[in-house]
Amino acid sequence: MKTMLVTGGTVFVSRYVVEYYVAQGYDVYVLNRNTRSQVAGVHLIQCDRNAIGNRLKHLRFDVVVDVTAYHPQDIINLVEALDGWGDYIMISSSAVYPEYGTQPFLEEDKVAENSFWGKYGLDKLYAEKALLERVPDAYILRPPYLYGPMNNVYREAFVFECALKERPFYLPGDGSMKLQFFHVKDLCRFIDCILEHRPDTHIFNVGNRETFSVKDWVEICYSVAGKRPQYVHIYDDVEQRNYFSFYNYEYYLDVEKMYRLLPATMPLYEGLQEAYAWYIGNSDKVQRKPLISYIDEFLERT
Repeated sequence: MKTMLVTGGTVFVSRYVVEYYVAQGYDVYVLNRNTRSQVAGVHLIQCDRNAIGNRLKHLRFDVVVDVTAYHPQDIINLVEALDGWGDYIMISSSAVYPEYGTQPFLEEDKVAENSFWGKYGLDKLYAEKALLERVPDAYILRPPYLYGPMNNVYREAFVFECALKERPFYLPGDGSMKLQFFHVKDLCRFIDCILEHRPDTHIFNVGNRETFSVKDWVEICYSVAGKRPQYVHIYDDVEQRNYFSFYNYEYYLDVEKMYRLLPATMPLYEGLQEAYAWYIGNSDKVQRKPLISYIDEFLERT
């Protein structure tokens, strides 16, 4: 039985990773503060990742999946606390690419501050650097927008909520802005590919090859909820994130290196069906933002 350490393990990506690998028969350890419910069958290492102390001494992991490294110090503290490991995989972000770069972004392209993502993207960039300085053979995965069951971020959940309340949907402009997604199960499947093949490439953009306009994405979200959207188009100079789930920022990752190892990914419609099924039973777990109240107060007259 292989052993795996997952940082986090209680929310969205990290929780999905834990459930996936418990089901695969791994002996899974999670490192978190134990402030939320744990996945059944895991070994809990209860601590803040920045105050690990000697809790990892005398433990060796076949795989470390670092989902919660948001700052270089997160990497430094964990690597220094580990006694030994086989493969180290960090879930980074596409936010490390500056918005002014040539698209689609390649793994070899310049990384720098992105004005839309700000400190988050810059900290991820420095976390990657800290990891490669200490673990040169680590793998780094850079996803676009992750989605699927357990997603507590107010993205597809926001659209599902609008659909179920039969609200008109307030769409940015003509709805043509493109988005790129990646299902959290495909993220796990690609981790499987890395562990099986141990490729020479160590930094991967991961995501679906195809992109979708925001209008198409909204229509699919409404469709899986059994509804059809009626649109109100917002052309005014209104900050998009006040009423919509995404920044007014269109970007696209080149994911061809990933597709050489994982040639098929989940279709968006099927993935959103899974997300909707989870949402119906777990809407209380979503971290809502005041998008609907903003629409009702400021945009309803538009």
